[in-house]
Amino acid sequence: MIPFSPPRIDNEIINEVVDTLKSGWITTGPKTKLFEKKISEFCGNKNTLCVSSATAGLELVLRWFGVGKGDEVILPVYTYAATANVVVHCGAKPIFVDINSHDFNISIKEIKKHINKNTKVIMPVDFAGLPCDYNEINQLVECKEIVNTFVAKTEIQKQLGRILILSDAAHSIGAEYFGKRTGSLTDITVFSFHAVKNLTTAEGGAIAFNLSNNFDNEAIYKYFSVFSLHGQNKDALSKTKKGSWEYDILEAGYKANMTDIAASIGLIELKRYKNDMLVRRKQIFEQYSEEFSKHEWAQIPIYKTDSKISSFHVYPLRINNINEEQRNKIIAKIFYKQVSVNVHFKPLAMFSFYKNMGYNIENYPIAYKNYSCEISLPVYYNLTNQNIKKVIKAVVESV
Repeated sequence: MIPFSPPRIDNEIINEVVDTLKSGWITTGPKTKLFEKKISEFCGNKNTLCVSSATAGLELVLRWFGVGKGDEVILPVYTYAATANVVVHCGAKPIFVDINSHDFNISIKEIKKHINKNTKVIMPVDFAGLPCDYNEINQLVECKEIVNTFVAKTEIQKQLGRILILSDAAHSIGAEYFGKRTGSLTDITVFSFHAVKNLTTAEGGAIAFNLSNNFDNEAIYKYFSVFSLHGQNKDALSKTKKGSWEYDILEAGYKANMTDIAASIGLIELKRYKNDMLVRRKQIFEQYSEEFSKHEWAQIPIYKTDSKISSFHVYPLRINNINEEQRNKIIAKIFYKQVSVNVHFKPLAMFSFYKNMGYNIENYPIAYKNYSCEISLPVYYNLTNQNIKKVIKAVVESV
């Protein structure tokens, strides 16, 4: 059986993890701090904080910005549940909007329709690794009409003076938009390093701060370091210094720090990411595209334009002129041929929790149409050319 997305674990990663285990420092420590600096260097953003998951990172940012009851956060209906769940955790209302038909990303036109005085945050999602239209999104929240609509409730909101753009880049580390990498494209970006991601730490994520010069990004990084560790003003590393055992609790913070064990994996992953991991994933995308473009029923995903280069995270093949039931039957046949595939994503308005909140998938026709004919194909570093041929053959025969 060809798996869908196994992690790349080899001796280089194993040796780095063993080195950490032998060092006696396994929680947040020197390797986590080094990993944070390397991410900032790679992405071009001002500061980075590593956390236990992208989900934790998104929620920490929302809470820092003061998002709560009565507030609204705009996000695409076509995303994983975590993007919306964190909004609910904060007591705010997720406002789902439809997507572009061509690339699955959030529709700027739909964003405009839903901005009002309650809107505090827009959370674009870089679907499959392709960056959203950030120039348009950034310009939108800066336009006079939208700025005048913004109602600040907290000092931080007043300092920003507009809607915050919080990018869910769980899929897109290493992707580029007009020559700049994700993490440096808007106010704050959150990455995921979950086991199935291009760059993994087993579990984990990172918050990339890139706020304007109105903010001290270094000071905000230091605040989040405390906020993500129970509000404790010294982490375990700081307390190892002579006479530095004592600490204070500054607020009721959260537990969301990354460990050095996880960071060890990430350091190796990042070191070989651009010139090795992304190169191989691009090759797989191109092999799929070359073969499927021979078939009229295949709709090839967009992964490169004049302004964008994907991180090649998910290959979302669409099958023309089929419905959801037919798509599911095709998937069953593909699995029968010993090939694992997936679907990215089931729109949030189709899940019981969000249906019970009053959301209806009929209000998001483009998202449903894309979902109903989408099949995600295996893309991972160790997928051989022979296995790629097996995947293609299984898909073609099953369709």
